[in-house]
Amino acid sequence: MTFHDVFLLLVAMHITTGAPGLIGFWLPVISKKGGPRHRLSGRAFSIAMLATGASAICMATLTLIAPMETHPHLRQHPDFSDPALVRAVFGWMMLFLAILTVNLAWYGWRCAANKRHHHLNRKPINFASQVILFIAAINCAVQSFLIGQPLMAGVSIIGFATVGTNLWFMMKETPGPVDWLLEHIKAIVGTGISVYTAFFAFGAVRIAPAWALTPALWSAPLIVGLGLILFHQHDVKKGIKKPTPSDDPFFLRKLPFLKKNTISQNQRNAPPPKTASSH
Repeated sequence: MTFHDVFLLLVAMHITTGAPGLIGFWLPVISKKGGPRHRLSGRAFSIAMLATGASAICMATLTLIAPMETHPHLRQHPDFSDPALVRAVFGWMMLFLAILTVNLAWYGWRCAANKRHHHLNRKPINFASQVILFIAAINCAVQSFLIGQPLMAGVSIIGFATVGTNLWFMMKETPGPVDWLLEHIKAIVGTGISVYTAFFAFGAVRIAPAWALTPALWSAPLIVGLGLILFHQHDVKKGIKKPTPSDDPFFLRKLPFLKKNTISQNQRNAPPPKTASSH
């Protein structure tokens, strides 16, 4: 069995899990949050993305070993006939996007599963996932410099931002009541951004080769995904009830500019001090 045969087998596995994931991404997005349909579709999407990311890691690894043997259709391609470019884009960058997909799918799933047990988010596997993604992002940026392809450097920024925000939440001692939900939204929608970016970018080489490295094609999933993240996170934050005087009888006393007046009022209402009675 040749490299190309193994690669085609991996492609078939990749499509089998990736295609339903591309469609299934929208089910948890539009379904009622927290409902049975949302939880079931979200779990199915996460599992599909973990499997899709795993096959993509294998495909990228084979491409790094044998770039043209795994992509014989690119030998006559006007832009991708250079093995170094194929190795960088279809090897290193695809490896980075695959690791990003696995990282976000797992992290988003764990944020929801551990919402009442935040300490479980600090398991070694979660920290290892951040380290691996950070290294992959650095490598993607370095490869971008080596081949003179700035698009790869731009994509690597998503990895650095993901690692930073993930660790920020994981290291919180006492997260807020909805912090897990905000991170869950970021991660699951981020998984969609990653998989749609890979689909548009690598699929474009076969469908529309001239668009393969067009920044507009790569940025479209990011723009749509960020819009979804901001919308849903705003919706969650808007639902948080702010404390009012009726909820907290000591609310006014916590305001610095009223503290002095409150103390004076308490002093005026206090009973007069007792004096020793004369005999």
